[in-house]
Amino acid sequence: MTITASEATKSGKGETGPALIGNDRQRTLRAGFIPLVDASVLIAAAEFGFAAREGLHLDLVKDVSWANVRDRLAFRQFDIAHMLSPMPVASMLDLGSNPSPTITPFSLGRGGNAITLSTRLFARMRDIAGISETASALDNAKALKTLLDDMRARGEPAPTFGVTYPFSSHNYEFRYWLAAGGIHPDRDVKLVVVPPPLTSDALAAGAIDGFCVGAPWNMMASERGIGRIVAAKQDIWPSAPEKVIGMRPDWASSQPEAVSRLLVALDAAARWCDRADNHAALAETLGDAKYIAAPVDIIRQVLAGRFNVDAQGNQRVIERYFTFHDNFANFPRKSQALWIYSQMIRWGQARFSKEGAQAAASAYQCDIYRNALGPNSVPPQTEGRIEGASEGDRFMDGHTFDPAAIEAYVKAFAVGAVNAQLSTSEEN
Repeated sequence: MTITASEATKSGKGETGPALIGNDRQRTLRAGFIPLVDASVLIAAAEFGFAAREGLHLDLVKDVSWANVRDRLAFRQFDIAHMLSPMPVASMLDLGSNPSPTITPFSLGRGGNAITLSTRLFARMRDIAGISETASALDNAKALKTLLDDMRARGEPAPTFGVTYPFSSHNYEFRYWLAAGGIHPDRDVKLVVVPPPLTSDALAAGAIDGFCVGAPWNMMASERGIGRIVAAKQDIWPSAPEKVIGMRPDWASSQPEAVSRLLVALDAAARWCDRADNHAALAETLGDAKYIAAPVDIIRQVLAGRFNVDAQGNQRVIERYFTFHDNFANFPRKSQALWIYSQMIRWGQARFSKEGAQAAASAYQCDIYRNALGPNSVPPQTEGRIEGASEGDRFMDGHTFDPAAIEAYVKAFAVGAVNAQLSTSEEN
């Protein structure tokens, strides 16, 4: 089933709720989330009065896996959800085990992911490739390639790495990092799905040899002395979309005032989260057991972009490791949705077609965002944006992404799926 942008905004039936009347009564929205720092904007909107100011009560429900969040949104247990940026795209392409139509009119910001390898694996990389403690993300990927070649020659099994969901920024960023180092993600290593809160424990148990996940779980592994952070999201592509607010398109079209008020509340919360002088209060709230249930001091370090990359005290500082609002971080760019689509094609999850591109782009509803927050909230270039072309926004391997040339982009990579689903000229 392919749903176009126009179909995605058609009104549904049976989901009209009580109308908002000024701020005299609150409308409750049930929202699912995963315990990650990138849920900050949603949590801050609920905890610091931004939702209440708009006549909304956010009933936040912590879940354990992205599949659960997807299903509970589809089955109307949630009104909205904290979601991986590729999940709405996958849903509009009818991909996955339960592809219920989902859109997003609001991004929760940028940043937060990192790739962590076991200390044992990293030590072997350092021994065989001679990399330094300050090696770049690309140098680390190339060192892993050298080690994998040696392991294969010795007859050792390939390492197993964890990602949080098949249609996730983590999956595509891990694959991008591996491929940039000359490693084929589907031939040279094994990728498995591990829910974010379980990644550190899985690494400690030896069930996996590394993972890509959002904060604070990478630093939890390094603090425990079991993991080494080898790459951050900013190293791979600084503007890569991360988490979004997902909702059913029929619900959104039948609740326009509630959606508009929600976006106003989230916008105000995002501005608040971006201010460093609010990070202490934010960290205290996030650390609570009902949210992330992690040490507050680690969350503070994450918000400041200060990393202990291992247990030996080696540190790294990434300026604006999280961007919750600045530089139009909340705008759902269609070029980002189409980049996600390109990665699905690159790794054999989807087939390229014009209809597919339209469906993928329809997942990111910039018109709803613009209508709620006004024209000044929209970045100056929204149509035909070339991703990775500006200073400070480069892909780690130097590629750029033109959303009007998806097939050429996918074909340009030396490493890709054998069954990458590119169309024929007749199908275009």
